[in-house]
Amino acid sequence: MGTEISLSDVRGLIGMETGLSDWITVDQTMIDAFAGATDDHQFIHVDPERAAAESPFGGTIAHGFLTLSLLSAMNYNCLPKVREQTMGINYGFDRVRFMTPVKSGARVRGRFLLSDARFRGGGMLMTTYDVTIEIENEKKPALTAKWITIIQFDPKDRPEDV
Repeated sequence: MGTEISLSDVRGLIGMETGLSDWITVDQTMIDAFAGATDDHQFIHVDPERAAAESPFGGTIAHGFLTLSLLSAMNYNCLPKVREQTMGINYGFDRVRFMTPVKSGARVRGRFLLSDARFRGGGMLMTTYDVTIEIENEKKPALTAKWITIIQFDPKDRPEDV
């Protein structure tokens, strides 16, 4: 994918994989910081010795919501930039499934397929991505989701043919 596209090009990408992010290492420092930010200190996330002894994971795992939150960084890393965009808005998710735990020290990356793009109002394009977060050397992904975002732009830049 190129690094920059025009607003009028977005709808032509429906059905295509539009991005594959770089790998991100999810280490214990990241997990601990997320635990602190969310006040979720369950031992399977923050106590390596206890998690190794008492959980089926063999050590600590990332919070599912930590893994989900990495989509923003993955998005900025790999999706083409829309030239006319003034702001991006996270609209939400229609579906999120946590498939495989992400073990501390694992590397993950995001795969983005544009499944829909609809103009709304004068200055918004709502995009829907089928996203998958893959775990390096794992057959099953960490998660799959349908992510809805809004590309905001100046209404004067709206393509005439839509």
